[in-house]
Amino acid sequence: MGGPGSGRRWHYGARYTTDDYPALDVRRLSREKLLVAGNSFVRSWYRGGAKVASIRIEVAESWIVLDYRSRQYGETDWRHNRYSVVLDRTPCHLGGVRHWFRCPGEGCGRRVAILYGGERYVCRHCHQLAYESQREVDYDRLARRADRIRDKLGWERGILNGNYWPKPKGMHWRTFQRLVAEHDRLVAASLQGIAAQLSLSGEPIEDWMP
Repeated sequence: MGGPGSGRRWHYGARYTTDDYPALDVRRLSREKLLVAGNSFVRSWYRGGAKVASIRIEVAESWIVLDYRSRQYGETDWRHNRYSVVLDRTPCHLGGVRHWFRCPGEGCGRRVAILYGGERYVCRHCHQLAYESQREVDYDRLARRADRIRDKLGWERGILNGNYWPKPKGMHWRTFQRLVAEHDRLVAASLQGIAAQLSLSGEPIEDWMP
């Protein structure tokens, strides 16, 4: 199975958004009690039910080791990547500690909660990534929220792909119906915004309506 960097949207240094890259969140690893010295586990990312990235993580006392394969857009050969990322800790006001990554990007070392994948896992600043919301108009933001629900349901992304997909195995019907209703509300609002924009620009709406 391919790792980060296996497609155009994953290559190191591209000017995309944080949603375009697999995100390794130290807060989630901490909540799942995975940051225990001697522990080893695999973290994978999926889109539309298909695995798009996978990485093995080994935990030491004050660092983790990342082990994965990657290839840049246009390349055919895979590269094996293995390197350490320093773990930092700060005390919490109510006791306990909060974990952070020290970005392994060249000349960086920022204390961050999230590293974004590619040829190397580095912070948002090293990848020159914007947050998705910084580039969105209202109807894009609504469509992105609908796509997140489609991910939860295992549906193909894209608000024009319909809602006739089946219920995921193991999901309660009440949960499924709630997610579908929210999805349909977001889609309707997004399409209304797109229609208004096309009307203002003079483009024929019938050319794109499903």
